[in-house]
Amino acid sequence: MSTTSYPMADTATMLRRNLRHALRYPGLSLGAIGMPVVMLLLFGLVFGDTFSAGLGGASTGFDYIDFLTPGILLMGIASGIMSPAVAASTDMTEGIVARFRTMAIFRPAVLTGHVIGATILTVLSLVLVVCFAMLLGFRPNASFTDWLLASGLLIGLTVAFTWFGIALGLTSKTPEGASNIVLPISFVLPFLSTTFIPLESLPSGIRWFAEYQPFTPIIETLRHLLLGTPNASGNGWLSIAWCVAIAVVGYFWSQKTYNKGTAA
Repeated sequence: MSTTSYPMADTATMLRRNLRHALRYPGLSLGAIGMPVVMLLLFGLVFGDTFSAGLGGASTGFDYIDFLTPGILLMGIASGIMSPAVAASTDMTEGIVARFRTMAIFRPAVLTGHVIGATILTVLSLVLVVCFAMLLGFRPNASFTDWLLASGLLIGLTVAFTWFGIALGLTSKTPEGASNIVLPISFVLPFLSTTFIPLESLPSGIRWFAEYQPFTPIIETLRHLLLGTPNASGNGWLSIAWCVAIAVVGYFWSQKTYNKGTAA
């Protein structure tokens, strides 16, 4: 197959390969899909009343599940990057990439297949989060346009973080190392943001970090789109800028590392 004439067909082949791997080895994929739901149930159902009371919910009408859900959606995206990072690292370390090099295959198709496959699984996870959140009382008042904008932002961020996660995975010497190297994105950044409590309730040092890391403006933009909450000026454009920056860095970094690793 020509590397110039059939890039879409090659990418589709790699996508089918990755989806079959996800079905054949479901543990990692199910973990990525299910973890955000577990976090939603844990913080929304088990600890929700405690958090709500601590934030003045009883006196102000503050609904914690509404506040929590946009942040959990971001956690779903963050946890979803572990699977493609490990898969990309596995391809590099087990020799399959060397076999691909002997074939007339569109070279970027290998990584693009990982990205599209991971995006499909992450979108499924986000749908499950919204469904479970509604069962717990999540009641967005977004218009159709707001839902479109929120969906576009979530999908764009998924693609961006997946490319970045694959880039990290390709730099790891082992799949086990790849699973560890993405942990700061999967868990540290979501917890040190406004996922669980408002920015003004965070300690001063953590508040500064949370304010200037990518998750916080994106979470606040989602809350504005889905719930109509006040949104700081520029958060929407800042969210888009973060998505573009992460995507560009992740794409070119992953392609450079992949091409270097497959060079003769």
